[in-house]
Amino acid sequence: MSDSSREYDLVVFGANGYTGRYTAEHVTTHLPTDLKWAVAGRSTFKLEALISDLKALNPDRAPPSIEVAELSKASLHALAAKTRVLISTVGPYSKYGTGVVEACAANGTHYLDVTAESPWVYEMIRAYDGIAKKNHAIMIPQIGIESAPADLLTWSLATHARRTLNAGLGEVVYSLHDLKGAPSGGTLASVLGLFEQYSLGQVAESTKPWSMCPVPPPAQDRQPHKKTLFEKLLGVREVSGLGVLTTSIQGTPDSTIVHRSWGLLGGGEYYGERFQFSPYMRARNVFTGVLMHVSLIVGVLALLLPPVRWLLRNFVYQPGQGTGREIASRDRIEYRAIATTDSTDPVDPKKISGRLAWDGSLYYLTGVFLAEAAITLLRDESLAKKIGGGFLTPATLGGSFVERLQKAGLKVDVRVMP
Repeated sequence: MSDSSREYDLVVFGANGYTGRYTAEHVTTHLPTDLKWAVAGRSTFKLEALISDLKALNPDRAPPSIEVAELSKASLHALAAKTRVLISTVGPYSKYGTGVVEACAANGTHYLDVTAESPWVYEMIRAYDGIAKKNHAIMIPQIGIESAPADLLTWSLATHARRTLNAGLGEVVYSLHDLKGAPSGGTLASVLGLFEQYSLGQVAESTKPWSMCPVPPPAQDRQPHKKTLFEKLLGVREVSGLGVLTTSIQGTPDSTIVHRSWGLLGGGEYYGERFQFSPYMRARNVFTGVLMHVSLIVGVLALLLPPVRWLLRNFVYQPGQGTGREIASRDRIEYRAIATTDSTDPVDPKKISGRLAWDGSLYYLTGVFLAEAAITLLRDESLAKKIGGGFLTPATLGGSFVERLQKAGLKVDVRVMP
């Protein structure tokens, strides 16, 4: 099916949900007015109420169309066939997302989502990557808070190293430096659902750092950083310029996507043959770092127990719910990274620092990532377009995507360290 025969450029599926609504708002206020788009979901009443709110945000813009869509195969295929790009915010993805992926891959429809469910992404790549490539459907999961910041900041560091130093990267030490915000009901439901949909063996296999890399990874003995016994046991590391670091709550999904980008960009040649991504989050001191590391392990183990999952499911936000807008507007997130170039000079290798920050609702930021990725796919040239289809990553959208995000308020700063 040709692009010209499609009714829409973009459909936001799940637009009346917490993240979907933020996405639709950013489309309304920031994307070109000649965009042909629709909001989709199961309830006409809720979608009509959403459109009324969108009109108030931008009265001069024609409202989107409404598409009522169920989660049945026929309904999803019909929806995917109508649009060039489909954004899915209907989670948990391991429960509701597979049919959407299958429909987009089969109909040659570009697909974006914001899952953090690595086992599900791993399963989707194995099941539908070939079909998506055959039908020229570009599929980019994890393009929200998970894991666009890690992927885009690493790409920015690698690109700066190539342009200014003509060098690849060795280790990228990446840190969640500052976080103020709370997860939505959909995010919590996704985390809880993982331990009901997948066995421990499946989770362990799919969350290995290089599990989604399309080419063989660098040999471990060539990777620059070897964890000390202290770090292995207590999860703490100190890095000049970043401070005391500990195990990251985002490290697992971020690692799999960043390492997939490493393989997609020149089979590892662009980032460097000794590339290594090391994710952490900042701790106040060594004691709090150890405490955070242990708490994370205990928390994950607790989620294995059905009674704990039941309590969380019944006493936290439900899917579609989240922090109120006034409180969410005070959210903040900042990531910092230091990359060491793959240098032949072991005494004084060059280093590059990077910073990515956002002030405001974290879920609005996720909506920004989705909407700007969609218009990048529709209007800009990118590596993703050159590859032509299959399961890709945020980094394959390249410089035009980063520039669009910066215009929308995302702060990205990369420089060679003195």
